[in-house]
Amino acid sequence: MMCPTRVLVADDHILFRAGIASLIRQQEDFEVVGEAADGEEAVEKARSLVPDLILMDICMPNMGGLEALRRIKSFLPETKVVMLTVSDDESDLIEAIKCGAQGFLLKKMEPERLFETLRGACRGEAAISRQATSKVLEEFARLAQHRSRERRPLEKLSARERQVLELIAQGATNKLIAARLGISENTAKNHLKNILDKLGLENRVQAATYALREGMFTGSSFPDR
Repeated sequence: MMCPTRVLVADDHILFRAGIASLIRQQEDFEVVGEAADGEEAVEKARSLVPDLILMDICMPNMGGLEALRRIKSFLPETKVVMLTVSDDESDLIEAIKCGAQGFLLKKMEPERLFETLRGACRGEAAISRQATSKVLEEFARLAQHRSRERRPLEKLSARERQVLELIAQGATNKLIAARLGISENTAKNHLKNILDKLGLENRVQAATYALREGMFTGSSFPDR
């Protein structure tokens, strides 16, 4: 039996934090190893507990979630961090992704959908709601039109890697990529790793937004998994 995913929950609203921690404890494949009431405490507990996954509110006192995210990623780059918020503000969305967040979820989502999404995040998939995804894609399209950006050359990618990147931009999971291209799921994971390495990106969300910015896919949102 696989070890449960070790989770740190950071939120300054004690009732919400206690509620989501209680829900997580009911899942056999998750284990709550700690709770934090603000960004500073989240950084301290992340350093001492080394969780596999952190659920962190954007707006917290003393130190906000985005600053805590930056600091945690500096010493725990492999830990998955999913930001939680009541608002899908575009600037927060973009900044969270730039800082290496694995996802950005609205607090109003159903528990079943939350855990489905978090399990995907643990597998390296993008943990992002359809509403948030739409905002991210709109913002990157706007940035592409209104200012020049330093581009990472697509020529670095092989033909197969470009195919994988296009499917990632459409929201395809590794399993679906494998089925579409007639390859194993492990091979799909290896292609994704190579894409991230070659383009200097950190995660699947950044890869998808990069592909969209480069015009590799023109859809407006990811399909449901």
